[in-house]
Formats: sequence, C-alpha cells, structure tokens
Amino acid sequence: MKKIFLGLLVLILAVSFVRAQDAGTQQQIDKLSGQIQDILAAQEQQGKRLAALEKEISDLTDKVNTPAVNSSASAEDLKALAEKVQEIDKKRQDDRELILKQIENLVKISGGPSTGHKPKPVADTTAASGDNSTTPAVPQKGYDYTIAPGDTLSAIAKAYRAQGVKVTTAQIIAANPKLNANALIAGKKIFIPDANAK
Repeated sequence: MKKIFLGLLVLILAVSFVRAQDAGTQQQIDKLSGQIQDILAAQEQQGKRLAALEKEISDLTDKVNTPAVNSSASAEDLKALAEKVQEIDKKRQDDRELILKQIENLVKISGGPSTGHKPKPVADTTAASGDNSTTPAVPQKGYDYTIAPGDTLSAIAKAYRAQGVKVTTAQIIAANPKLNANALIAGKKIFIPDANAK
C-alpha cells in the first residue's frame, strides 16, 4: 500500500508540475502573442505611412513634370512678344521719319532756317552779346543765333541764306574769332553777320 500511495503521490506531483508548467507556458504564449499583435499593428502603421509618402512623391513628380501654364511664358509667347516689340519699334521709326519730313516741308514752305530759329536783328555785335571774346573787332549788323544740338556752321549759313541773309561760313568764323567750327557747343550764342544790312 505504501507503493500505491507513493505512486499516487508521484502522480499528483507530476500532474501539478505539468499544470504549473502549462500555466507558465501559457503565460509566455500570451505574452508573445501580445508582442506579435503590437508588431503587426506597428507594421500596419508603417504601411500606411509608406503609402502616404508614395502618394506625396507621385504628386510632386507630377507637378515637376507638368509645365506651369499660368506662372511662366512659353517660348512661343516670348517670340510673339518680341515680334510685337519689333513691330512697335519699326512704327516708331517710321513715325520719326515722317515727322522729320513734315518739319523739312514746313521749313521749305515757310522759308525759315532748318535749325528752327528765326534771326533776330542786332544793331551791332558789342550790344548783342556783351562777350568781347566772340565779337569781331569792328561792330557789324547781323543776328544773334543760339547753337542747337547737331548744328553745323554750313547748315546755319545755308539756313540764313535761304532767308536772304548773305553770309558764308568763313564770315561766321571771322565774326566769332574764338569759335571752334569743329566743336560747336549747344546753347552758346554766336553772331551771324549780314553784309546787306546797313
């Protein structure tokens, strides 16, 4: 009977040991199962983030590859604009030439000098300019003239001859001794002698 009792005791101990071992194993299995579920949840979150990043990269790639219509001009637009600017510039030049021709026609019709200034009679050169450096030694009758940009002595003499004043370039130089005929200064007054004036 001792043997049976001892066998029974061993059997009870073995069963309780197995049950204890099963409880410990079950705890470990539950713990591992929880960790696996956490890993799967994290993996799902990572998948969602990757999908969002792939969509964002795709959108950015589309934006880079799509030409911006409203923000910049195309080569055709720039070419058309350049043609319009050239057309406007040509019209401006044509208008300028037309205006110059009209001015020349008006000068011819009016018989005035091409420089646009009318001669002003002066009794003598000393009274006219008050500057003894450009006046002739002998007082003369003539006109004061203010040099305009682009004037030449020959053009000035021609304009006065067209109005009946007999004057040459040499006479203008003689009447203005300190005048440099090759470098006329716009705005400077010179004296135009009139040989006919008495």
